[in-house]
Amino acid sequence: MFKYVCAALVVLSTFYCSVTHASQEAQQFGTCLTDSMTGKERKNLAKWIFLGISTHSTIKPYANVTESDIDDVNKYVGTLITRLVTEDCPEQAKAAAGVMGSAAFEQAFKIVGEVAMQELMTEPSVGKSLGAFEKYLDQEKFNDVFQ
Repeated sequence: MFKYVCAALVVLSTFYCSVTHASQEAQQFGTCLTDSMTGKERKNLAKWIFLGISTHSTIKPYANVTESDIDDVNKYVGTLITRLVTEDCPEQAKAAAGVMGSAAFEQAFKIVGEVAMQELMTEPSVGKSLGAFEKYLDQEKFNDVFQ
């Protein structure tokens, strides 16, 4: 079981969003996981993803993240995932694992990752920041392509 959760967390950290090939059991497991989480928990999962990404050599110079920050969020996520799988959704976890093994956990946690990222994307400042590149697009070149 531990290997399933670890595999699922790796998938979550890569925030895959397509779940079109998930089994019904994996879909139900993913739905149970997301339904069992609060908005704050989803934001904290997104925080965990961000802190993990912040360790990348290209991003690290821009992030003021300490080892203590990373350890704290890892402890939080470990506790959260333990609760979700063993207390909130044990039947769905067992059914999904019985059908697809670790792949079901990967599919279920893809759903969780998508929801966690959506939680952050709903804040207007995020959309504004991510859309700011538009002012640097060469509109004439786009017009040439699409005329």
